[in-house]
Amino acid sequence: MSIYIGIDSGTQSSKAVAFDLEANKVIAEARAPHSLIAGLPAGHMEQHPSDWTAALDFVISLVAKKIGLERRTRVRGIGVSGQQHGFVPLDAGGAVIRPAKLWCDTSTTAECALLTKKLGGLKSVIRKTGLPFLPGYTAPKILWLKRHEPMNYKRLRHVLLPHDYLNFYLTGNYFMEHGDASGTALMDVRRREWSGEALGAVDKNLVDFLPPLSESHEAAGALRPELAKKYGFRDDGRVVVSAGGGDNMMGAIGTGNVVPGIVTASFGTSGTVYATAAKPVVDPGGEIAAFCSSTGAWLPLLCTMNVTTVTEQLRAHFGFTHASLDEAVRTIPPAAGGLALLPYLAGERTPNIPDGTGVLFGLNAKTFTPAHIARAAMEGVTLGMNHGLRRLVALGIKPKEIRVTGGGAKTAVWRQIMADIFGVPVVGMLEDEGAALGGALQAAWCVARREGRRNAKIADFTRNAVAINENTRCYPDKAVHARYRELQHLQDTLSVTLRPIFTKAARMRR
Repeated sequence: MSIYIGIDSGTQSSKAVAFDLEANKVIAEARAPHSLIAGLPAGHMEQHPSDWTAALDFVISLVAKKIGLERRTRVRGIGVSGQQHGFVPLDAGGAVIRPAKLWCDTSTTAECALLTKKLGGLKSVIRKTGLPFLPGYTAPKILWLKRHEPMNYKRLRHVLLPHDYLNFYLTGNYFMEHGDASGTALMDVRRREWSGEALGAVDKNLVDFLPPLSESHEAAGALRPELAKKYGFRDDGRVVVSAGGGDNMMGAIGTGNVVPGIVTASFGTSGTVYATAAKPVVDPGGEIAAFCSSTGAWLPLLCTMNVTTVTEQLRAHFGFTHASLDEAVRTIPPAAGGLALLPYLAGERTPNIPDGTGVLFGLNAKTFTPAHIARAAMEGVTLGMNHGLRRLVALGIKPKEIRVTGGGAKTAVWRQIMADIFGVPVVGMLEDEGAALGGALQAAWCVARREGRRNAKIADFTRNAVAINENTRCYPDKAVHARYRELQHLQDTLSVTLRPIFTKAARMRR
């Protein structure tokens, strides 16, 4: 029996699964919460990396306890998934210099403009790197530190992403693989190597602060003996920590999205839709991220920043339970009587509107009810994701079904809204912790390659381990889909029309 531990360190919590490779099933799970630093200025989103490591210790220790003393010695590997784009600045000794700026931090708009100008404009940036400089990415965060906290920047000697920092904690090694690294905006994603021009635009010495790029089937290193003893695993250096990757890259593995033709949509704090591609999929307009996968391929992806954060704030405001929220939505017909929500509570990334705010359009005596607004919220965030899905289709991706994960995917009424908006069937997964499962499966692949199975493919491990839940499958209603196309046009028109006003309003808030 071989057991692999998968970790998913997200914005709100860390999750762990223990996966029995021979039985092809998860045999234990654990979760631990962590939170954002409170009281920061608008647009600043930060966390203490020490919170991640504390949660990591807790969830690994708990799954180790759950699987029992005898099976702990059969743990062969650990794979870590982490929230993408976060900037963890370390000094020469590996100590954290300041809290990590996260993917949802939108304070770097000025730095994006500076970097874009240095590389000759948006078209030039995409030509040289494959994707634009956006506030969510890591590159402008590094420049932000240089411009706003020069004393901290002088101490900078190592740049890591959140999952890389957890790998560093587990192994003591500085390591970075292509998938998560492609979300820094410092790579030439077509060539799968650092872009000298992008690095130089931030700092001529930045290349010295980044680990060399490694293939995703390689290991970050062996689990440190002191941690192996702490968790109750073997401490002979044979517990491998795989390359890991960003949460979307690991989510692709955990949903079986490792060959062309499968599309995954994650309805969590943020929303993502992505597909595996055998070659780079570069969007000339920059809306679709031309990421690399954590399997050796590419992962064209759209990301919206406002999904369950919107529905959860609405639920809390009106005093709904999760069940009563779903029931309220069911009572309102599709398109909510023409009520449209622009769900930009934290700005937005796709489309790129960092100064955006939430807007309800279409309020009247009939639609000014909690149930109408609840329906508009679910529809609004899904239409926001569909804006990017249509762009993926235009770039050649052809979804036949969409595998959905995250908190939103657990709700039957929301899944039906997804199917009706996307216009293709949607289906949930039997194991919903897709990113954590992906980490475990990548670790199994890594160990197989290290032990001589040089031709082993990640699909060899996902084929039997990943299963969809047919009981969750929803098919689109053609008439409702047509209604949603009208609502999509309304939302898109509102979004474009209000962008100059969002910018003016942002100046008033500063």
